[in-house]
Parts: sequence; C-alpha cells; structure tokens
Amino acid sequence: MTFRGNANFDTSTVSRGGGGGGRGGAIAVGGGGLVTVILVLVSMFFGIDLTGLAPQQPISPGAQSQGEEVTGCTGEAANDLANVTCRMEGGADSMSQFWETTFAANNLEYRDPSVQLFDRQVQTGCGAATSAVGPFYCPADERIYIDTTFFQQMRDQFGASGGSLAQLYVLGHEWGHHIQHLTGDLQRVEQGDSGPQSSGVRSELQADCYAGAWINGASQTRDDDGGDPVLIAPTQQEMNDAMNAASTIGDDRLQSMSGGGVNPETWTHGSSEQRQRWLATGFNEGVGSCDTWRAPEV
Repeated sequence: MTFRGNANFDTSTVSRGGGGGGRGGAIAVGGGGLVTVILVLVSMFFGIDLTGLAPQQPISPGAQSQGEEVTGCTGEAANDLANVTCRMEGGADSMSQFWETTFAANNLEYRDPSVQLFDRQVQTGCGAATSAVGPFYCPADERIYIDTTFFQQMRDQFGASGGSLAQLYVLGHEWGHHIQHLTGDLQRVEQGDSGPQSSGVRSELQADCYAGAWINGASQTRDDDGGDPVLIAPTQQEMNDAMNAASTIGDDRLQSMSGGGVNPETWTHGSSEQRQRWLATGFNEGVGSCDTWRAPEV
C-alpha cells in the first residue's frame, strides 16, 4: 500500500534494536502452555521447525530488550521499499487507529501492542528468540517481534513476490493475534491440536482475516488528529502481492517445499487456499466476518 507522502506518524508503538549476537541458541518456550503453543505455531507460520531446539529457562516479562523508539518517519520514507523500519512505523500507526475505532464502535476497551524490530536475536517476555523463529507475537508482553531481514528471506527462500503490502500483511497478521489476545480468542488454541479444522488453524485464519479487514479499512480510517488516512487504498497489484504472500506460507505449500509430502492432519496454520480465502473474506466483508471459531468449516 502507498502512504501519503506528507503523512507524519504519531506513535510510540515501534522500537528498533535489542538484537545482536550470533544466530545460535534456542527460543525459551517455558512460562505456560499457551506461550509454548503460540511461539511454536508462529514459528511454523513460516515453515520453521523448532522441534530440535532445546527449551531453556524462561525470562521474566520485564527482562525483554526494549530497543530504541522509532521516530521521525514520514509517508515518503515509508514508501521506500528498502525502509522497512518506517514502513512498520506507518503500518502500526494505521493499525492503531483502525483497531481503536473498531473497538470503540463495539463499546470495547482497546490497547495497542508494541512492535519491536530486531536483528538476529532478541529477549522477549516469552523467552529468548532468534531470527529462525520468524515474526511472532508474544502475549506475555503484548509485543510483536519482527526481524527486519525476514522480508528478504520471504522473497528469496519462499518465493513470495514481495512488495509493501505483502510486508504490511505480515504485521497485520501478528496484530491480529494481539486482537485475539484482547478478546480471549487466543486462549482457544489447544496445545498439540492440528489439522485443517483445528484450533490452531482457526486462530491463524482469523488473524489473516483481521489483516484483510485492516487492509480494506486503512484507507478510510482517519489519522489520530482527524486528518486524512495515512494510507491510500491498495492497487490490484498490491493486493495480489498480499494474496501471494498468504499463499506462499500455506502449510501445504511449505510441506511440498520440504519434500516430505502434504499431510493435512499436521497443519497448524492452514493451506494456501484457506489463507487466501480468509484474507479475502476480511478484505471484502470486514471484521464481523472473521469469527472462524463458529464457522462449521474453515
């Protein structure tokens, strides 16, 4: 999506830093079954297998790396495809306004997640994480973690077409997990549950649907000062890029890439078709269409 060139982002949501060190080590998956499930499922979101990583001692929610607050970004900077930092800052500004407006319209209390951009490894409220995990949401500290090198990997390793909206879709998906955390839906995920209709798949597809709803609503959501929206409605090519990203990370496609054959009973995030369909459902029908938990089949 394209940001208004003169847009100034007023948010303290995004920080950068807290990384460094080597790529070795393992993610800490202690601290409760839900945290374990979420981190493992989110790692599988991008086809990463954590089963060979040994659990370590969890860290306290207050011990995570804080990073340095991102400031001074403009719409013009966010439109530069190489400037991931400002794109995430602009996306966070838009998502904050969209979800605050949506919750207020339903008489619900809303609070933003924070977003931390890191390099190689990071300390989180859920434990220590490395780039191998991919983008993820940690409910313990209500923070989204994104390694800024991931989007290049998304193109090079997974064959995604890329583009600005494909990157923002990833942020929108993780923001969707925060929305589930606020509504209590995240706690519906059952540890070890898998398959095309499983709780894990329903959770991931709802997050995709929420991302689609934001994409459609972003260009209609006023800035926090009542001014014009920071984002312009997506072009068909930009929407194609987002749909391509959703397809690229479908469980069936990732299993095919691994050479091990497709086994639907092990799915935790949904097939390419499911992910595209629910992203499109959110885009076309809005937040109210995203109750994957009540759908007879997803």
